Amino acid sequence: MDAQGRGQAEDIDPADQWVLNPDTGDYELRLPSSAPQSPVPGPRRATPAPSPEVPAPRRRRATPEEPPPGRRDRRRPTKKANKKSRGKKILLWTGGTMAFVILAAGTAGYLYLQHLNDNIESLPDDGASTGGFRKDEAINILLIGTDKRTGSGNDGYGDKGSAGHADTTILLHVSEDRSNATALSIPRDLIVDVPDCPTTQEDGSTKVIPGSSSVRFNASLGQSGRTPSCTMRTVTELTGVKPDNFMVADFNAVKTLTSAVGGVEVCLAKDINDPDSHLNLSAGKHTVEGEEALAFVRTRHSVGFGGDLSRIEIQQQFLGSLMRKLKSNDTLTSPTKMVKLAEAGTEALTVDAKLKDIGKLKDLGLELGKLDTKNLTFATVPVIDNPAEPKPVTVVLKEGPAQQVFDMIKNDVSFTEVKKKEKEKKKKEDAAVAARLEGAKSDPSEVRVRILNGGASSGSAGRELTYLQNEAGVTKSENAGNAPADLAKTTLEYAPDQADQARALAEILGLSGAAMKPGESVTNSQGLPTMTLTLGKDFKGAGVKLDATSAEAPKDLQKSTADKVECAK
Repeated sequence: MDAQGRGQAEDIDPADQWVLNPDTGDYELRLPSSAPQSPVPGPRRATPAPSPEVPAPRRRRATPEEPPPGRRDRRRPTKKANKKSRGKKILLWTGGTMAFVILAAGTAGYLYLQHLNDNIESLPDDGASTGGFRKDEAINILLIGTDKRTGSGNDGYGDKGSAGHADTTILLHVSEDRSNATALSIPRDLIVDVPDCPTTQEDGSTKVIPGSSSVRFNASLGQSGRTPSCTMRTVTELTGVKPDNFMVADFNAVKTLTSAVGGVEVCLAKDINDPDSHLNLSAGKHTVEGEEALAFVRTRHSVGFGGDLSRIEIQQQFLGSLMRKLKSNDTLTSPTKMVKLAEAGTEALTVDAKLKDIGKLKDLGLELGKLDTKNLTFATVPVIDNPAEPKPVTVVLKEGPAQQVFDMIKNDVSFTEVKKKEKEKKKKEDAAVAARLEGAKSDPSEVRVRILNGGASSGSAGRELTYLQNEAGVTKSENAGNAPADLAKTTLEYAPDQADQARALAEILGLSGAAMKPGESVTNSQGLPTMTLTLGKDFKGAGVKLDATSAEAPKDLQKSTADKVECAK
């Protein structure tokens, strides 16, 4: 059955039924009763202002017109096959949208591959990359947002005359098994060494741009004619991670992408009126797009500590919200939004030459589409204020933590998985600690313990001794004076063969498992092995349970519950 015939059939894959509505200028899904589809009009070049028109395939000389994607001749699928195909198409539409905003928009474009190649600009990677991502390996994409004033309405932003510095830089790492990802923000004011950069010139020749020591990271792009390949080399020098590809976007990317999806919801804890970024919003939730969205991601003086690190945090929040919008049914089920998103994304991007082909972007999108966004961690390179500056305006690496972060990415260790493992480890440790309270307990009269004051109020050891001997039945106890050092928490140290005694005393005192410290016994004044109870600063008083959760209400306490009717007596 030919494409027109398929247009009249039932149970048709919606991805195959694109129809240009001449009245609205938008692509719409063909209904079974639709009239035969007319040829798709010729291409429309990108214009500064968004347009509702959707570009169509370009005609080629001496060759028949290529049918729109999904309209090729093939046998009509069965309902079962069609259902499976529809699910597959949804994945194809949205592969990249699940990972990262700029990348997501770019990869969504293969809804109509033939229309988008001309939108994408590319630059050589000058040998700074791995040679491009591979399907069977971890992926590292360098995403760069510049402060270049290109596009309509951007004269008021960024540095006047800027060649386009690395204003916002994120190293996106996707694990080999595609189960998790890390978006690592690199502060623009981080002091780094920019290495020598072999750079391809317009005439095809290569020029080596000399490196610079102890300069801001944002100088790795634009300064002295540096291209994104220089930023790539700087990131490798800094982190030890060699990016596979790069993508660059300017101010227009945020404006066009947010408008393409109908706005993004953001939330403010306070009113913001920032004359520098032109953001003026009240506290609460707002949906922003276009100029207002750009103002939101650029604001810094009115949030946090008013610096670039605060702006990074708000950008990460924005990107998370935009990704949720990209993944939402409101976006995925709207052909118009998906087409606008593809158009906006490809027009906003400059990529390395290895991603110039929209088909390659499609492959990358499919790889990223395997990622569950709940396992995408936003993080920032650990830094501290530059100690060399009396009034710091730049930052330097916080060496230990920063190196740990870089090593985790190099070794493909998930930040999400680490948190999960840490929780599992803590859970196991908590279980082991709680188990210290489980088991047989000695009679109080068999418990031998010496008491030290390790931070409790003066006289606490004596008062606790009186309580234990006179009220708790722990007669084999003694006051050993002050501990060598103060403790925040009360502890009970005991030898393995004293565990029964320790559990008995823990029950009397209301000690948690964490307060019980397996260790060694000491010899008391009678020459017998004894446990050591050290009263810490948390000690509440003689006879008062230390762990409120282990305490029972006094037996003579007057009490009642709200579900019972009590009569006045």
